Amino acid sequence: MSDQPGEDYFPLTVETIVDYLARHETVAAILGGDPEDWSVSEIGDGNLNLVFHVESTTAAIIAKQALPYIRARGEDFPLPLSRAYFEYEALLRQSNRAPGATPSTILFDGKLALTVMEFLAPHIILRKGLVRGLLYPRLAEDMGKFLARTLFRGSQFSMSEAERNADIEMFAGNSALCDVTNARVFTEPYCDAVLNRWTSPQLDETVAKIRSDDEFKHGIAEMKRIYKSKPQSLLHGDLHSGSVMVTEDDTRVIDPEFAFYGPMGFDVGALLANLLIAYIVQPAHASDADDRKSYASWVLETIEGVWSIFVEEFTHLWHSEQIMTAENERALSLLLAEVLEDSLGFSAAKMTRRVIGAAHVEDLESIANTDERAIYEKKVLTVARTLLLERKELTRIDAVTAVARNAR
Repeated sequence: MSDQPGEDYFPLTVETIVDYLARHETVAAILGGDPEDWSVSEIGDGNLNLVFHVESTTAAIIAKQALPYIRARGEDFPLPLSRAYFEYEALLRQSNRAPGATPSTILFDGKLALTVMEFLAPHIILRKGLVRGLLYPRLAEDMGKFLARTLFRGSQFSMSEAERNADIEMFAGNSALCDVTNARVFTEPYCDAVLNRWTSPQLDETVAKIRSDDEFKHGIAEMKRIYKSKPQSLLHGDLHSGSVMVTEDDTRVIDPEFAFYGPMGFDVGALLANLLIAYIVQPAHASDADDRKSYASWVLETIEGVWSIFVEEFTHLWHSEQIMTAENERALSLLLAEVLEDSLGFSAAKMTRRVIGAAHVEDLESIANTDERAIYEKKVLTVARTLLLERKELTRIDAVTAVARNAR
């Protein structure tokens, strides 16, 4: 698939997508009825893509189309269309490695950089549920198993050398999205980048201290090196709470367009970072009817549960599916310790960029009073610094949650 639009590429609209989908028998059979009766809405609220919801009287689908630029920034910020291909390939692998954890794919059109997939209902984005204080009893188990299954089965412990090398080479083509991560997560928050923003003037002094904190910046630089040099497994690549859709009894992971071969801790750390932010800000979302104390405790329990179930499931796969039989219990123990250490470093980078970088999160942005928001943002940054600088000493997940608890 080409990085640049070919002569057959054109952005779809709510007016043109019905005619396009009606020509594909698989999609038309799912939706049924007369295409003139289908309803269409453009629901893309992210930074990169067009997302259409198409509904008939009996069914619905999602159609996601990549644009040749960053949607939120315009044509002056180009981005290759090939990211749609890598997202589709990642979805195929994730659906095989963690069945039932992703939306099913229906159609991929490389010329239009378009993927048609299952519409998830009544699911909502996890981040919105965390802001609203909604409980998800299966979240820890589902995400712990998703991480273990995709990371183990996408690694040298499950794949042949030939298969893995070919896959690494193929996903290396997604370098433009890795460049975005390199810039937005590991570089720009620590310099005068044009897209950076923060709650000003409340955080001006804090940002200045971070930029002069050599110990912290050295730690971030080390995480960037690990990110770029450790192809342990095929990663989702952007596993924040906006990439997870949930109900009380179902959890699905979406949007793996940043997929690449990298350190396992990058995916784990991204999810933990978002849950840690959600925990820290809970008092800001409290009301007279709900002080959010019990909910905050549940978020901490979920953080611990994600890691504990990840370890349990990864250990199970190590014993039942590993193709490298020479690897022993000591090797497993060392690997899991390494993954946790990396996860904490990447969590720190992710938490920091959500406060002083280009892309912020609803958990914090929905706090309307800027003085109050700044209080919680400083707590997020304090936790991030501790996780980064003490990542070698924080060898248990309950020690990690204790850091967050003490910051409150």
